Amino acid sequence: MNYEEKTLTSEKVFEGKIIDLRIETVELPDGKTAYRELVDHPGGVGVLAVLPDGRIPLVRQYRKPIEDYTWEIPAGKLDKGEEPIVCGKRELEEETGYKVEELISLGYIYPSPGFVNEVTHMFFAKDLSQGEVHPDEDEFLDVKSFTVDEVRNMILSNEINDAKTVAAFLKCEAMKLF
Repeated sequence: MNYEEKTLTSEKVFEGKIIDLRIETVELPDGKTAYRELVDHPGGVGVLAVLPDGRIPLVRQYRKPIEDYTWEIPAGKLDKGEEPIVCGKRELEEETGYKVEELISLGYIYPSPGFVNEVTHMFFAKDLSQGEVHPDEDEFLDVKSFTVDEVRNMILSNEINDAKTVAAFLKCEAMKLF
């Protein structure tokens, strides 16, 4: 059976620096109509990196929407027209100070497809070289490295609860990348 929703009307109600918001009227599979509040997002990238000693650098950042700190893999928003692999290399160096020549794709996830079209591309990085940390001017974060076992335990205890970090770690383990 086809459960697609046909868009009847679409109205942009907010245009922001990072996201846009639109309200759509849709026709449901049973012929009725409904409203959808949708967020347009340019997408992002997350990089799970492994240092030569096998440790994984994570960033600790305060996240205003949840009013709490999170431990996350280095990540960031795609600039308009930017290739995900370029964004991944940039964000890894900006947030951790590590440079990488090659990234291995871990695929992508939709963090919350019920209301936002954001896609997060995930990569694995090894063979790192030291660069310089230079976060965005409105970005304040700490960087700390953890063993694979520590990261796994932090995920299982919910100390790490960021979706891209959990997904990237799971994919790396399944692909036997560490």
